[in-house]
Amino acid sequence: MQSNVINPVIVLQKAMQQVYLWMTAGLMVTGAVATTLFNSGLVESLGSLMIVLFVVQIGVVFYLSARINKMAPTTATILFLVYSALTGVTLTPIFYAYSLGSIGTTFFVTAGTFASMALYGATTKRDLTGMGSMLFMALIGLVIASVVNMFLGNSLFSLVISAVGVLIFVGMTAYDVQALTRMANNVSSEEDTHRFAIIGALKLYLDFINLFIYLLRFLGTGRRD
Repeated sequence: MQSNVINPVIVLQKAMQQVYLWMTAGLMVTGAVATTLFNSGLVESLGSLMIVLFVVQIGVVFYLSARINKMAPTTATILFLVYSALTGVTLTPIFYAYSLGSIGTTFFVTAGTFASMALYGATTKRDLTGMGSMLFMALIGLVIASVVNMFLGNSLFSLVISAVGVLIFVGMTAYDVQALTRMANNVSSEEDTHRFAIIGALKLYLDFINLFIYLLRFLGTGRRD
């Protein structure tokens, strides 16, 4: 006689696999949109519209994060992919600032760093919960420092900000993976699993993109036309 008891390990693995699959899908959408816009030259015609798209991008991520539990899974998925596409648009200028080789190298360094910290977060016996509040406060400080440096234009300060940014999102990756692994144990229905996968993918997607941007400021070389 077969048992109807569901193995919690299998449930956890399935939920986390969906998180990583949707995160990967988001990164692919971002990359496809950014490269298409760059190759077509259309991004140059957007001008000040880029600011509007950036504001919309922020609005989408806040709305999705706040309303995820009340959304239909399909709606959550569409919003996540829309956000990924908008990020592709707002990231396109990096192709004008950095060489393609350095962008590619930084992407692989980011992927390796992200994978290492994700593995650590998933396997460590250390409770990383306490890191959450510290990382959040550090992130607020990072945003404030970045805004201040927009007016100062200090290149050394910019490097310090980038170094701190890398450390913050390295830590955020491990923290978020551990938190998601714990949350996955409480997922029951198929709909809840899908919602969990989307919000989890969004968290890790943001960690990856931000880590990539801050690493690019160190590893990126200027574009030579």
